[in-house]
Amino acid sequence: MIEFTQVSLQRGTNFLLEKADLRVHDGQKLALIGPNGAGKSSLFALLNGELTVDGGDLSMPTKWRISHMMQEVEASERSALDYAIDGDKPYRVIETGMANAKDDNELTHWMDQMDQHQGYQVPVRAEQLLQGLGFSQDDMKRPVSAFSGGWRIRLNLAQALMMPSDLLLLDEPTNHLDLEATLWLEGWLKKYPGTLLFISHDRDFIDGVADHIVQLHQQKLTQYPGNYSAYERIRAEKLAQQQTMYEKQQTRVKEIESFVTRFRAKASKAKQAQSRLKELQRMEMIAPAHVDSPFRFTFPCYEKMSAPLLALDQADLGYPDRVILPNVKTTIVPGHRIGLLGPNGAGKSTLLKTLCEEIPLLSGERNTGEHCHIGYFAQHQLESLDVKASGTLILQRMNPKASDQEIRNFLGGFGFHGDKALEVIEPFSGGEKARMALACVAWEKPNLLILDEPTNHLDIEMREALAMALQTFEGAILIVSHDRHLLKSTVDEYWLVDQGKVQAFDGDLDDYHDYLNKRELLGLVGDEPPTDKPAVDRKEQKRLEAERRQRLAPIRKKQQAAEKVMESLQSKLSTIEEAMADSGLYDATRKDELNELIRKQGELKSSLEDAEMEWMELTEQLEDEE
Repeated sequence: MIEFTQVSLQRGTNFLLEKADLRVHDGQKLALIGPNGAGKSSLFALLNGELTVDGGDLSMPTKWRISHMMQEVEASERSALDYAIDGDKPYRVIETGMANAKDDNELTHWMDQMDQHQGYQVPVRAEQLLQGLGFSQDDMKRPVSAFSGGWRIRLNLAQALMMPSDLLLLDEPTNHLDLEATLWLEGWLKKYPGTLLFISHDRDFIDGVADHIVQLHQQKLTQYPGNYSAYERIRAEKLAQQQTMYEKQQTRVKEIESFVTRFRAKASKAKQAQSRLKELQRMEMIAPAHVDSPFRFTFPCYEKMSAPLLALDQADLGYPDRVILPNVKTTIVPGHRIGLLGPNGAGKSTLLKTLCEEIPLLSGERNTGEHCHIGYFAQHQLESLDVKASGTLILQRMNPKASDQEIRNFLGGFGFHGDKALEVIEPFSGGEKARMALACVAWEKPNLLILDEPTNHLDIEMREALAMALQTFEGAILIVSHDRHLLKSTVDEYWLVDQGKVQAFDGDLDDYHDYLNKRELLGLVGDEPPTDKPAVDRKEQKRLEAERRQRLAPIRKKQQAAEKVMESLQSKLSTIEEAMADSGLYDATRKDELNELIRKQGELKSSLEDAEMEWMELTEQLEDEE
């Protein structure tokens, strides 16, 4: 059992913990939650022996084996598999002992140790762990230095899971995982027999793993039974009670203040007034309940729309040396809210990069609507920030016409208040940089948001604010995320990228989990699949494409004309509806004017329906011909 008794922990002049109490029983799985900077990682350092308490007492079993997930890893020429196996330190000790045995007796001793440790299964376990975290067989042979930062974090996670432990400490284990690996990790941790403490801002992941919640708030540790959903219910009830108490107290405060104001000057009542003042001073003020997120922002949408916004037609996606997704045909229209699913390496990022023109098409067509404005948040968006500049300066560069106050108000919604908006970004935390990167995307006023893992480094409050902003966004959305709560609350449909295809997925995230399980049973690999067309006769292909474009040109021309008619009618309809919003129009003296507007509105709506029907028929013709 772990027990905090009146524990205080100080960093500099700030208290992260002050007289905090907590009891953790063996075998519990606890999620540690709290805002960024509250001290969660420092608490882990305390448990891991890297820090000592500044007051109170921390007790835990002395013989406990503790495994923790490192946040950084140096480049190494060791293979990924060997690096993961290094996490099992007893195995490495036994292995070294066997290699250096001086005689048969010593060798027998170490071989017995290996049997007791079940060491002959260690390489197999390591392979299984790495496979679950998204590494292919070829990846396992590659040196650590060949992997990017996010994949090295996965290797650190594998190393932590390999360590035989009684206490497992994981700090944001899903931050650099895709959905498939997140689901696998969730299943692995459910079976973990020891005591688990993990920091996470992924509420669905917490729901799936935790049996208790520990909230770090105002230097105190408060434990709640159940998962995150249970915590929210309990917390809401507690805050409602707190709010009621606060309102009652405020009523009493006003009564006292009124009494003192009225009778302070009267000698007969002066003593009573002083008594009431003392009551007011003794009263322990109850804070009002603030359950809302501290972040308030939206994604402004570009005022015009095209239908469709973006489309790929018989497109080959990939790189010059290989096709990853052949013959892709997709269309994104206003109102689309799409979650992109698919195992690691199947081509999701390739699809997103192609849509955003970060990589060119190998063949086929990319059709962009006249009014398509893309806001793209890449997985490594933080790396593209100018860290030597302030947030205010970055937004000014993007829109020199914007006023200083407009920029500061906008950044305030993302939590950059006051002078924070003027500070250089370089020393910001990962969460602050992620918020700034999102602010930059929102500032562009897109009508198509393409988001690749936008919740990395964001705390729960900011994730909730992001979900709210996406819910109210008027444009189209395409999201890749391991955060299931974000997907559930913001998307209406799913596309599946797998085995060289991009297609609609008929189901929800639970169905996708079942799909992954069946896929594993079938032995399908997650790597980018081979295609039937590694070599392309470019000359012949260009000829065929030219013929097809010529054949489809008249239909496409009619479709574009229909789009312009739709835009014109929609513009006229908006003007009519703006006029009808005038409350003075409904005065009896303006009855004829109102009736005329109603008549025009009806005509425009009817014409718009006809234009939309024509556009849909033409679109179907194109699809049939193609």
